[in-house]
Amino acid sequence: MDAVRIICAIFLPPLGVFLQVGIGWPFWINILLTLFGYFPGVLHAVWVIAKK
Repeated sequence: MDAVRIICAIFLPPLGVFLQVGIGWPFWINILLTLFGYFPGVLHAVWVIAKK
């Protein structure tokens, strides 16, 4: 299942984080990072998925 989340995180970083942790602080931080730039959002999303 992590592979699906990582693929989602590459295309839509907040979706990958949402699938992992739901609506919480990591989700909102990821939305903010994705608004600042696509690459920081992807890095954060992959990190959140790999951490759990």
